[in-house]
Amino acid sequence: MDKRRLGRSDLMVSPLCLGGNVFGWTADEATSFRLLDAYVDAGLNFIDTADVYSTWVPGHAGGESETIIGKWMKARGNRDRVVIATKVGSEMAPDRKGLSKSYIRSAVEDSLRRLQTDVIDLYQSHRDDLETPQQETLQAYADLIREGKVRAIGASNFMAERLKEALAISAEFGLPRYESLQNKYNLSDRSEYETELEPLCRKEEIGVIPYYGLASGFLTGKYRSEADFGKSVRGGRMAAYLNDRGKRILSALDDVAARKDATPAQVALAWLMARPGLTAPIASATSVEQLHEIVKATSLSLDPHDVAQLDAASA
Repeated sequence: MDKRRLGRSDLMVSPLCLGGNVFGWTADEATSFRLLDAYVDAGLNFIDTADVYSTWVPGHAGGESETIIGKWMKARGNRDRVVIATKVGSEMAPDRKGLSKSYIRSAVEDSLRRLQTDVIDLYQSHRDDLETPQQETLQAYADLIREGKVRAIGASNFMAERLKEALAISAEFGLPRYESLQNKYNLSDRSEYETELEPLCRKEEIGVIPYYGLASGFLTGKYRSEADFGKSVRGGRMAAYLNDRGKRILSALDDVAARKDATPAQVALAWLMARPGLTAPIASATSVEQLHEIVKATSLSLDPHDVAQLDAASA
């Protein structure tokens, strides 16, 4: 599997990132192990999680996903074969959130312990913290990189102006810069990224690793009517997508998929992987069968006609 450089960092990652948000939530530990095994066996190496996964589940306190990944790496003895990305900043508790230096110092130790590793490959600011000076946050990351606890840093859910400000601070004060951006981007959700973030990321050579690559499942094609909304826990989100434009997108996906002997999900992910400046879309799976389907997207090549048809349908 060909690897791609993440931003200007030394991290070389596969063109499809496995989302760990489901681990310990809709995929129990045994299922998560099978998913991780199948992903690595397919020649891929990039796994994304966050300390806050999965606080939204009743009875969970956060850290469930990191814990499962840590147990899996220890059981398989394969830490050197994978690139682990996690995040800090989202609320774990009322007094455990944000990007202050003191909180990052505390949170990174918790993540390292749960992941059972000495170093986090990509440590990401999960969401912007307007109450903490960006220089303070970047200095905290500089300390962690110097100590060998973090290899590179990334931003998630940042607006273009704030990301640009962070890059300027890094350059002025000789601090590590955000090498990646994790944002919502897919064939249905295009404008927020393409308007301001995409030009900035391409100019600054920032690796883009978008989440919701399949629009919460809409782009798989399994939600064709309101009657389909009950098919999964994410079905309630489909009303926002299933409109005239959404139906045009599904029709274009169907057409391209038929020509390529592929599925709509594979085509939607291949469209992302073909986008200039985009490093690796993030996609999750709750069964090995789903995982095998999305992994096939890495070997699907779209020609200019395919891309133009998808672009026009989703414009």
